[in-house]
Amino acid sequence: MSLITDYLQQLKNLLPRGDLWTGLMSDPVFNAYLEAEAAEKARIHARALNVIEETDPRTVYELLPEYEGFAGLPEKCVGELGTLEQRRKNLQAKLTMKGGQSKAYFKGLAQSYGFDISITEFEEFSVNSTVNDALNGEDWAYTWQVDAPAETVNYFTAESDVSTPLAYWGNELLECVISRYKPAHTIVLFSYGA
Repeated sequence: MSLITDYLQQLKNLLPRGDLWTGLMSDPVFNAYLEAEAAEKARIHARALNVIEETDPRTVYELLPEYEGFAGLPEKCVGELGTLEQRRKNLQAKLTMKGGQSKAYFKGLAQSYGFDISITEFEEFSVNSTVNDALNGEDWAYTWQVDAPAETVNYFTAESDVSTPLAYWGNELLECVISRYKPAHTIVLFSYGA
């Protein structure tokens, strides 16, 4: 049974008993009124069920601007990305971010924005270094390198919004996000492979 039918039956069951009400049940105008009431209650019920979907950042649609405002989005890095899918991904990444300074943290951070990276750390040249080691100075102890593909391509999927391009690419977002969340005392380099 549909929600409208269920609510119509509830409304009829809640009517008082008596000859007046029995007579009204055969009146087409009164029945149209009850059907309109049932349809409105069913609409409100369906909207309430829809609000449950709106509480999840992965499926939010109507409340997306409110969620983004709560999370401090759009950030300088993220900006106003036009696709619904990318906005949801950025929102989820921001809400689930814990922070950290490890390689695993920065790999996970990049992954949450759709980038697959590896990280190279450097060491200062010392007496214990081998002959093949680079002659890195003192600053190299605080330098690390993000190694990423030359271009990361994001493709249209079944969950994509109709305004989403079939493909979009670029590494500006990766550089901005990593630079924003890196430890302040470190220097990060970016290397892009073929």
